[in-house]
Amino acid sequence: MLRNAEAWTETDGDLEGLSPEQTIGIKGMRYGSILCDTPRSELWHTPEGIDTIADIPYLPDGGYDKASGQCRGHLLDLYLPHDAVVRGGKTLPVYIDIHGGGFTYGYKELNRNFNVHLADQGFAVFSLSYRPAPQTDLRGQLADVQSALRWITAHLADYPVDPNAIFLTGDSAGGALTMLTLAIENNAEAAAAFGVDEPSGIGFAGAAPVCGTYSLASAATVAATYGKAGSMYDPSDRERLEHMLGADFFAGLDAADPKFLTVEGLVENVDFPPLFITTCSDDFLEADNLALACALSRKGADFELYDPKPKRHESLGHVFVIGMPWLPESVECLKRIRRFSYDRC
Repeated sequence: MLRNAEAWTETDGDLEGLSPEQTIGIKGMRYGSILCDTPRSELWHTPEGIDTIADIPYLPDGGYDKASGQCRGHLLDLYLPHDAVVRGGKTLPVYIDIHGGGFTYGYKELNRNFNVHLADQGFAVFSLSYRPAPQTDLRGQLADVQSALRWITAHLADYPVDPNAIFLTGDSAGGALTMLTLAIENNAEAAAAFGVDEPSGIGFAGAAPVCGTYSLASAATVAATYGKAGSMYDPSDRERLEHMLGADFFAGLDAADPKFLTVEGLVENVDFPPLFITTCSDDFLEADNLALACALSRKGADFELYDPKPKRHESLGHVFVIGMPWLPESVECLKRIRRFSYDRC
């Protein structure tokens, strides 16, 4: 099972030198996720008519040969409806996807099944890998995303896509990276706080975060800034991540904490493009996503929320549309993302 899972994630090949506690935390996250994803992977498939361009290095070291210094986290894939390739032109809207996995699990292949079904809705989909923890920290992952965005910007003219209709999506930890990337792109103070000297400059037409985790600030700074009763922040999210990844994962983020590491801070300080927020009533991060919707509503921002309730004796769970896009609720979600996006570009 572990060998098969290496098709979409690191297992234990990057854990040398970690403390026993950190090793246990990361292995627990990865192995638990592999147990969940392995039976689903038997149903992953690519719809007819989707073209794949795989393993494009967005940085010079992108590749699979660790011995020669290559980095698997610096690769991306592109999925295109073949009909758009045949027709040509520059009209196809674009989604850029940042996979989830607790900041430590998965590469782009983890989201392939979601990406090809999103492409089947009429999008070009760029799927990004980034270096998982412990290979880098949060700042390093955001830097990887920026490098991928710059590569995409430089190569949009090579594909039948509309450069003015670019959207961003990401699930769970990838939802956090999505929202933080939008902050970096739309707020110079946020860019500086996350160590980004020059954002990619993509003018995103919107974004579709899925079951994101947004309570990333330290509990002490939240209490000092908002007071215990004045925040929708959940301290257990940051505590869980620090226990798993180590406190150093959040190193160098004092200027962002809590201003850009809470829902309130993000929405108060960043003018986001239109957002399509997905969660469900048995998603363990539903509260974070409802908090995001609530903050956006108070600001009068443009957003839509999809929050289905599972039928009796059924479950949906965390990132259901990513892992199981064949479910009726997932099919509906993909249709709503298409309608939301096509109405805004």
